[in-house]
Formats: sequence, structure tokens, C-alpha cells
Amino acid sequence: MPAQPTPGPRMDVRGAVDLSSLARSATPPGSPGGPPAAGAWVRDVDPTSFAEVAQASVGHLVVMVLWAPWSQVSRTLVEDLGALADEDGGRWLLARVDVEANPQIAQALGVQSVPAVVALLGGRPLPLFEGQPGRAQIREVLDQVLAAAVANGIAGTVAAAGCEPQEPEEPPLPPLHQAAYDAIARDDLDAARAAYDEALVQNPRDALARAGLAQVGLLARTTAVTDPVAARTAAAAAPADVDAQLVVADLDVAGGHVEDAFARLLDLVRVTPGDGREPVRVRLLDLFEVVGPDDPRVVAARRALASALY
Repeated sequence: MPAQPTPGPRMDVRGAVDLSSLARSATPPGSPGGPPAAGAWVRDVDPTSFAEVAQASVGHLVVMVLWAPWSQVSRTLVEDLGALADEDGGRWLLARVDVEANPQIAQALGVQSVPAVVALLGGRPLPLFEGQPGRAQIREVLDQVLAAAVANGIAGTVAAAGCEPQEPEEPPLPPLHQAAYDAIARDDLDAARAAYDEALVQNPRDALARAGLAQVGLLARTTAVTDPVAARTAAAAAPADVDAQLVVADLDVAGGHVEDAFARLLDLVRVTPGDGREPVRVRLLDLFEVVGPDDPRVVAARRALASALY
């Protein structure tokens, strides 16, 4: 086996050939004398499925073996790689390409002789070796390329053949949170507010209940605005009108224009004298809960509010 370069802390594959333009072909997959039976993490690839496998390599490592049915060396290598794929249990996918049935894939990868093994990382090929090295040598190369994949953020796992990946089951909501959620679903905002209030009575540090209460408040206020265009017109005509600006800030947050809402209310704090700015401060704090205290826009606006007040 040719000497393999030892990958550094991060293997940069950005300069490799882009496989996205590989044309799909009507060449029938497979040929007489096919490969050994596929294991759970093995897939036979033809031009129709090649693009899908290349795309999958964005999430997990793909090791592609190009083999020929007439070559016993090829068949032995395919068997060894299949056994190693089983050992690793989904850390990578073995993609088998019969080059006699699918010569265009070998041409796209620049493979001149078989067997040959190429890794796919993020949709790009990385030649590994040709010929039939010993299984221990193959393991060493696989460990290196797996480390390179992880260093490049490609650390997903492969679902076993015949198994659909299952989404992790979400834990049930606490009873009062579930009651609030159900109330919102049936458009009973008063009941939702009462459920969140009770949750906060039971646990004043319940951040999710506090956020839920703020969201219910925003939903109630924006639902009460029967003519959003008229509300915006009124706010534009009276920039110092606190109530008018609060309405538009709510509409902005509900519509996803968070930074506009925060800028509007911060400007209002700066120009409103004395106690008149207290409702603006309170509304800002409420909207911070809606957006989330860790959101960068909230962090920046909170600093700006402190500066404006003090």
C-alpha cells in the first residue's frame, strides 16, 4: 500500500474535485458476479444514487470502494471493508461501485485501476489507497480519515439498512405548561395566562413559564390591533406618543422585526422624560423575555437600555 500522509488536526478538503456536477446516467446498476451480500451499513451505488450518497457525506463519512466482479482481489477488499463497516456500527457508510457497470463514476473520481478506495467528505473525494492492503492497514487509514471527518464537523452516524432514523422523543411538558399550551391552541389566552401565573407561583424561577407568559401577553396585544396599517400611521405621525410606539413595537416583534422594535423603544426611552419612560422600559423587558435572554439582539438592547436609563 502506498504510504499514507498522516492528517493534521484538520484535513482541509475544500480544494478537492467538486462532485456535484456528475451527470446521472441510465446505465443499469450491478452486473453478473455481484459483490458479497451487503451489511447494515453498506450500499451499492450507481449514477442514479451517486449524488444522494455524495450529499449524505456532508453529515457522515462515506468510504467508496470501486471494484470489479472479475477481480478476486476486489472481492476480498469489499468483504474486508464490509466487516470493518459492521465493526464501526454506523460511523461511516461503505458505498460499493461496480466499475464495469458504472464506468462514469470511476472516470469522475479519476480512478485508473481497481480496486481503489476513496473517502467522501462534505461531497468531495479524498483518495485513500489502491490494491488490497491488510485489514490492519485499512483500519489505520479508516481511523485517520474518521478523525479528519470529525475535525471538519462531519460526525454524524448512518442509519442501518432498513431502519429509519428516529427522532428523539421529547419529554412531556409539566402539567401547567401543557395546560397553557392547550389553552393557546384553543385560543383561550386567559386560561393560558392563568396556567403560567400558577406555574410561577409554584416556582418563581421557572424561566419557561416567564417566557410563556410574555408570549401570551404579546399575542393578546397584537390580536387586539384590528388595523395594523392605521397603527403604524398613527405612530409615524406621533413619534413621542408612548402608547402608539408600544403598539408598533409589538407588531414588529410578532412579525420578526426584532431589531426594529428594540430600536424604536430605545429611542423612545431616550427622548421620554421622567416617569413617562417606565412603561417603555417595562415593555422592553417583556419583549426581551419573548425573544429570549440569550439572543444577541437582546443582549445588545439590554446594554443600550441600561445606558439610556443611567
